[in-house]
Amino acid sequence: MGKLVINNHEEFEAHLGKVMGESEYHQITQEQINKFADATLDHQWIHTDPEKAKDGPFGTTIAHGYLTLSVMPYLWEQIAQFNNVKMLVNYGIDKLKFGQAVKVNSEIKLTATLKSLANLRGISKAEVEALLEIKGEKKPAFTATMIFLYHFE
Repeated sequence: MGKLVINNHEEFEAHLGKVMGESEYHQITQEQINKFADATLDHQWIHTDPEKAKDGPFGTTIAHGYLTLSVMPYLWEQIAQFNNVKMLVNYGIDKLKFGQAVKVNSEIKLTATLKSLANLRGISKAEVEALLEIKGEKKPAFTATMIFLYHFE
């Protein structure tokens, strides 16, 4: 299935209650984990020290939970292209639950379902059910409801 193209609120509404799609897999590398650690000042050894992490609970380093959350916009853009948008606002996250750690070099992908859509005086408030899967694992990295505000022209 190709990327959805959405030009206005009405086209967006046609996907209500449906799976909008899934992203490609994205590999989480140690370099990405280290850069995220630098950006957030979170250098806990379980993320940044591969030698020490060998003896840790996962046998290797793991991505920060918030790193996996931070790649959401990148993965979401692979699923849907929104045209005629003046501005997009990441409005919030509901019911975020981390289900499983993402080990270094794991591949993750997003499956997105449009849970609700409201027209608030010309602004489309979308609640997207997000499932972040880890290739080869039964439990997801996380589930959440992402809330976006689309200001269509």
